[in-house]
Amino acid sequence: MTIPRSVARPHLLPLLRSALVGEILAWIYLHPELNYSVAELAQRFGASHRSVGREVDQLAEAGLVRCELRGNIRLLRAELATPLTRPLTEVLELTYGPIAVLTDVIPPVPGVDEAYLFGSWAARYAGVGGPPPRDVDVLVVGEADDGALGGAARVAERQLGRQVNIHRVPLGHWRSASRDPFLESVRARPICALVTRRY
Repeated sequence: MTIPRSVARPHLLPLLRSALVGEILAWIYLHPELNYSVAELAQRFGASHRSVGREVDQLAEAGLVRCELRGNIRLLRAELATPLTRPLTEVLELTYGPIAVLTDVIPPVPGVDEAYLFGSWAARYAGVGGPPPRDVDVLVVGEADDGALGGAARVAERQLGRQVNIHRVPLGHWRSASRDPFLESVRARPICALVTRRY
């Protein structure tokens, strides 16, 4: 049974009321130059418009999110004029940051067909309890250049403040039924999609 993100326990940052709050804050604070509508955030996180709207209302009331009306659309962005901005951004980078950061740096690398977070970070994101993740594991599917992927990992490491390990496998190998112990282990545990493409 899938637990809605709006009520799921936030194992990555248990101080928060729900996992959805962590996702919203991380996405907004790690993209501070952009505006997002409630509908965009709801679609991104697979949550209801109502749930996202309720969380955004509380974040705006607390002075953490700035809202601006353009016609009928309410646009949201991080409130950067508060003493909480820098420490909150750092905490979000360490907890919910991997999706927001890696979604920016992995897809532009040529030859990436699919990409997934796996390991301890993906497990905490999926609601599996345990200690805070020490690093972030990424599976890249495709023929991307290892040097380019290494460069993307270093960019992400600087922002996330932790090691990013990228493992690359060819698309055919990932899609085949071959009994690769590593891939079987990845598939048997929670994973979180960063890039998925249709063929």
